[in-house]
This record gives sequence, structure tokens and C-alpha cells, in this order.
Amino acid sequence: MSTVSTHVLDTARGLPATGVPVSLSRVGADGAVVLAKGTTDDDGRITDFEPGLEPGTYQLRFDTAAYAAASGQDTFFPEVTVTFTITDERHHHVPLLLSPFAYSTYRGS
Repeated sequence: MSTVSTHVLDTARGLPATGVPVSLSRVGADGAVVLAKGTTDDDGRITDFEPGLEPGTYQLRFDTAAYAAASGQDTFFPEVTVTFTITDERHHHVPLLLSPFAYSTYRGS
């Protein structure tokens, strides 16, 4: 079984992105099913999203519009969805680097 965490950094402000609503879904033949929801903490993290994930395809959906509104910023991307595949039993970390007009992500450690 695997676990997932995330860390969102606001690169425009040079700060952790606090208060970003994030949902974790499993993607299957019938679409995506939400497994868990959370909000990033003061350090921009959700560390214990969902224990016990089986191999498969998952999505993290970041509500960047809510974060932009709360932080007084404009945004071009009202949400960011990162789709990834779990193939082995270990921890998976999915960071998001965010600014009003760009974002990037990578497989973290």
C-alpha cells in the first residue's frame, strides 16, 4: 500500500501556499472518484492524504482559484489537476510550484 503527500509553494510571493483546497481521486474506467479532501497547512503541505492506496491512476486537484482569491492575486489557471500513476508500495510526494500565470510539478521524494 502507498501514501501520497503534497507541498504547494507560491513562487510569486516566495512563500508556502497556505489554505489551498486539494482533493485526491482515483481514476478508473467510470471516471474519477474522490477519496479524500484537504487544505494545505501553514507550510503549504498536506502530509497524510490517504494511507493504503493500491496501484493505479490518481489525481490531485488543486483549487487555485480559491487560493488566488484568498491571497488577493489574479490567476490564469483556476485549477490544476495532476494525474499520476502508483505502481509500487512506497510514499509518493507530488509538489506544486504555483504563480498567477504558470505552474510546475514533479515527482518529489
